[in-house]
Amino acid sequence: MKCWLHGLLLSMLLAAMPAWAEPIRVTDQRGTVVTLAAPPQRIVSLLPSLTEAVCVLGACDRLVATDRWSNWPTSVQRLPKAGGIDDANVEMVVAQRPDLVLLSASSRLAARLRGLGLTVAELDAQNLSQLHRMLLTVATLLGLPASGEQHWQSLKDEIRNAGGQVPPAARGARVYFEISSTLYAAGASSYIGELLSQLGAGNVVPASLGAFPRLSPEFIVRTDPDVIILSAEDAPGLARRPGWSRLRALRQGRVCAVPSDAYDVLSRPGPRIGMAARFLAQCLKDTAPRGARP
Repeated sequence: MKCWLHGLLLSMLLAAMPAWAEPIRVTDQRGTVVTLAAPPQRIVSLLPSLTEAVCVLGACDRLVATDRWSNWPTSVQRLPKAGGIDDANVEMVVAQRPDLVLLSASSRLAARLRGLGLTVAELDAQNLSQLHRMLLTVATLLGLPASGEQHWQSLKDEIRNAGGQVPPAARGARVYFEISSTLYAAGASSYIGELLSQLGAGNVVPASLGAFPRLSPEFIVRTDPDVIILSAEDAPGLARRPGWSRLRALRQGRVCAVPSDAYDVLSRPGPRIGMAARFLAQCLKDTAPRGARP
C-alpha cells in the first residue's frame, strides 16, 4: 500500500512539473547566448521598455529593481532605482541578488555585470521588427514563450485599429517627429517612422539618415514639414528657432504638443506600442488640414 501511494505521489509530482524544467537558452541582441536553469524569479531591469515588457508579459512581481526612468505600471515606482543606462549603481544591482539583469544593447555595463557573476541579457529595439524579437526573447526568458507572440498579435490589431482613426485629409502628411530639442528626430526607419507609415503619413527624415539622426535646423526649414510632433515642454519655443517661423506647420497651426505621460509611451519601443499608434493617430487627426493643401 505504501509503495503504491509513493508511486502515485511521484507520478503526480512529475505531472505537475512545469514545462520550463529544461534550461532556457536565448540569444540576445548582441549575439550572446543567455542560459538560465529555470525562469528567473529576481529580475533587475535597466531600461523602461524592458520593465514594461516584463510586466505586460505577466511577471511584474519578479522585478526587484529598475532604472530611474521606469515609471509604468505604477507598481514599479516603489521598487529600488539603480540609476540610468550607463550610470547604474552596480553595487545596488548586485545587492538585489538578481538571477537576471535586463539592459539595453547600447549599455556599457554588461561585461562588468557578467564579470561579477550575473546573468545579463542585452535587448532593445529601434524598429518594429526588433521590437517583435525583443518581446519574444523576454517572454522566453520569463518561461512564458507563448505570451510574447500573443501580445505581438494584439499590438498589430491595435496599430491597425489606430489607422482607422486617421481622416483622409491627414493621410500623406509629411511629419517631423522630434525626439529632443537638440534636434534628434525619428527617421523613417525607426519604429515611430514605421508607425506613421502604417497610419498613412510620411516622414521628412529619410531612412538613409538612420533611425534617430541628429539634424541641423536648416534641414527642417528646407524640408518644411506639414506636421510637427514633439514633447509639450519643448513646443513653446518653436517659433523662436532661427527660420522656423516660416515653417508650414507653424503657420497653419499643425503642431502636436504631446503631454509627458503620452510622450513616455511614444518614446519607448515597448509593449505599449499600440497605445503609441493611437497617440500618433490622434495627432494626425488633430492637425489635419481643414481645406486643400496649398
